Amino acid sequence: MTVSTHKPTTWFWIISIVSLIWNLIGVMAFVMQVSMTPEAIHAMPLAEQELYTSMPSWTMYAFALAVLGDTLGSVLLLLRKRLATPVFIIAFVFTLAQMVYTIFISNLLAVRGAGSAVLPVTILLVGLLLIWFANRSANKGWLK
Repeated sequence: MTVSTHKPTTWFWIISIVSLIWNLIGVMAFVMQVSMTPEAIHAMPLAEQELYTSMPSWTMYAFALAVLGDTLGSVLLLLRKRLATPVFIIAFVFTLAQMVYTIFISNLLAVRGAGSAVLPVTILLVGLLLIWFANRSANKGWLK
């Protein structure tokens, strides 16, 4: 089976670049979270300290794999590789695991209010959109 590749539209490149920037911001957020000093944690309000210190280690691994996977997926999009779709799907599974803990298991909503669910839900929606976009790009022949 031969796959015909077509030249991607300008929107493909714009979305791919924006997705890389979005995911690099996620990598920066991860680095900031894991490099937080004890002094910085101690400076937080007590409820925030409890949120941070009670977080199970598996959520940090999920966070790492999610942002690194999504960043790799964005790079694969820019390289026009079909592998972007399965990489985004795997990263989404890790994102979903992390967000289920964040929204439903942790005390985040009680500590910060319902508005604190906006970013986690947005992250999930962007993840789904990236899967859809990579799959659509592959179907259009823009990815090899």
